[in-house]
Amino acid sequence: MMMEHEKPIGIFDSGIGGLTVLREIKKQLPCEDIIYLGDTARVPYGIRSAATVVRYSIANADFLLRKNIKLLIIACNTASAVATHIIRQRYRIPIVDVVGPGARKALQISRNKRIGIIGTEGTIRSGAYQQEIQRLDDKSLTYTQACPLFVPLAEEGWCDDHDDVVLAIARRYLGSFDDKGIDTLVLGCTHYPLLNGPIQRVVGPDIRLVDSAAEIAFEVKMMLESERSQSGRSQPGRCHFFVTDIPHRFAETGRRFLGGELGDVNVVDI
Repeated sequence: MMMEHEKPIGIFDSGIGGLTVLREIKKQLPCEDIIYLGDTARVPYGIRSAATVVRYSIANADFLLRKNIKLLIIACNTASAVATHIIRQRYRIPIVDVVGPGARKALQISRNKRIGIIGTEGTIRSGAYQQEIQRLDDKSLTYTQACPLFVPLAEEGWCDDHDDVVLAIARRYLGSFDDKGIDTLVLGCTHYPLLNGPIQRVVGPDIRLVDSAAEIAFEVKMMLESERSQSGRSQPGRCHFFVTDIPHRFAETGRRFLGGELGDVNVVDI
């Protein structure tokens, strides 16, 4: 019978963006085994109804629980926003979403408590980041902007902070914050860290960016340490990838996200 500390970490996302979370987990917890599920057949979640996203999220979590994981990461911002509370009621393992860590970090580093949030239409519409930030500090002010074109830019590798097309799109979206006085900007989509360069160039050096992926990895590390369930191995952990459609596309784009080969990518029906 597998000991608790030997079990893998499970991560699911609506597609490929959650690989930025996996990348950060591997940096901070290199000896952990990870099972990643990308629901590529039903991406994007941001345009779906809340009920549909909940149904998809439960199916994803069920699949990973059958893999005997010790901790579940909901790496999709839309799923985190609308399904986390239901997932937590349904399962008895530790669960980490992307909204909480990002909101806490934003409040920690913001000096004037005026915080911008960018994300998909579904994440922004849900109000999840705004509500969490307000819950933690009711004197804070939040401003939001949906940036739907950032996802295809990241997946196509159009992330150069000297590319005129990328900068023009970033200026169109991020210009909405020009008169808001924000000093912190939450990247409320796991694709967006790939666009750090253009985003930072447009908003300027005085606005600090919050990468939820890095904050999730830190919280997972602290959680495993407190539960004494960190891997006891000395060698690097293994990553196993599952998708619900088109594995070659996932593998090709995933190389840009992880900076290397993914290995085997398996198609599953959930």
